[in-house]
Amino acid sequence: MIIPGVVIMIMGVIFHLQGQSIVGPESSFMYSNPQWVTYGIQIATIGGVIIAAGIGLNFIKRN
Repeated sequence: MIIPGVVIMIMGVIFHLQGQSIVGPESSFMYSNPQWVTYGIQIATIGGVIIAAGIGLNFIKRN
C-alpha cells in the first residue's frame, strides 16, 4: 500500500503544480486551472492517507 500511496501523492503534487502554471505544457486542460490546484491537494492528501495506512498495517503486521 505504501508504493501506490507514493505514486498517488506524486500525481497529486504534479496536478497541483500544473494548476498553478508551474509544470506541464500550456496546451493541457489542467494548466493554469484553479480547480486542479484544489484537486491536486485533495489527491495528494488521499495518497498520504494511503501511505499512513500502509505504514500502520506494516507496524501491526510485525507485532
